[in-house]
Amino acid sequence: MDDRTRGRERLDELAPDLLGFKESWRQAIADVEEAGGTPCPIPAGASDHPLGGLGFANCAHGVTAQGAELGVSFDTIVVCSVIGSTHAGMIAGFADLEQNFGGRQRRVIGIDAPAKVDETRDQVARIARRTASLIGVGRELRDDEITVLEGWAGDRYGVPVESTDEAMRLTGRLEGVILDPVHEAKSMAGLIDLVSSGEIPTGLNVLYAHLGGQPAINAYSGGYH
Repeated sequence: MDDRTRGRERLDELAPDLLGFKESWRQAIADVEEAGGTPCPIPAGASDHPLGGLGFANCAHGVTAQGAELGVSFDTIVVCSVIGSTHAGMIAGFADLEQNFGGRQRRVIGIDAPAKVDETRDQVARIARRTASLIGVGRELRDDEITVLEGWAGDRYGVPVESTDEAMRLTGRLEGVILDPVHEAKSMAGLIDLVSSGEIPTGLNVLYAHLGGQPAINAYSGGYH
């Protein structure tokens, strides 16, 4: 068994339950309250928090403003969906631009990475609708605005599959952009297939949201040289 296979098996054992709140989380809050304190719980990534989607709602406004300065308008946005706030905030932000600032409708596509597409979609929908209410979109978000696609996550979160590796190598070779095998390479694999299949038609301006993650490559050193 090589280092990479061993590493994948270990990651499979440790793959976290990213969605929802663990009992240890609830117990920690209860312990603080019982001791007379007032807890300020912030979940992983601040995602499923009342304010968790606001940063990326503002990102949608920032992207649009920068695009206008450069003479570029994006038709489709592709982002990795894991714990929800990035994707959800963008949905709310672009809906706000359309509803309140005369913007045009844009498609925000999330690529499921936890390999739990229904749970991912539910969490994204919850955060997006809460964020839309907070920023004053002024209408309910439609179901067709909340798009989470599956097919590139593999079986478990954090375990790369063939399409993950192919996306990393292709993007590095053609664009000089480094992707990580946990999040970005899976969403890039989705983007590549969506373009190749014509699901995203030729001629559209597509914004790929690269969210970092390069340090994660160190955990996969047996497989990437």
